Amino acid sequence: MPFSSLGALLALLGVAAGAFGAHALRGRLDPSMLQVFETAVRYQLAHALALLFLGQHVRAAPRTGATAAAWLFTIGTLLFSGSLYALALTGARWWGAVTPLGGLAFLVGWALVARAFWPKD
Repeated sequence: MPFSSLGALLALLGVAAGAFGAHALRGRLDPSMLQVFETAVRYQLAHALALLFLGQHVRAAPRTGATAAAWLFTIGTLLFSGSLYALALTGARWWGAVTPLGGLAFLVGWALVARAFWPKD
C-alpha cells in the first residue's frame, strides 16, 4: 500500500475540510459543533503526516508493526475524524459512539510505532 500517497491525500482533504469549516461553516454551525469539526480536521492532519512518515519507512526499511500501524492510522482517521465530521454536520449524536473506536485505532497504532522504532540494543 502506498501509505505516503494516502497520507498526502488525507492531508489534502484535511486542508480542504479545514478551509470549508473556517469559511463555509462559521456562523452556520453552533460553536461547539464547529469545535468538533475542527478537532476532526486536527486529528486527520496529524495522522496524515504520520502516514507520510510511515510510508517512507515501510518502503525503505520495513519494521515489524509499521505496516499495521499505518493501517490503524487509516482506519482511525476514517472512524475518528469521519464520525466527528458526521456529528458536526448532521447533529446525530449517535456518531459520537463511533469516535472512540477510531481513538482506539490511533492508540494501538502509536503503540506499534513505538515498538517498531524502539532501539534493538
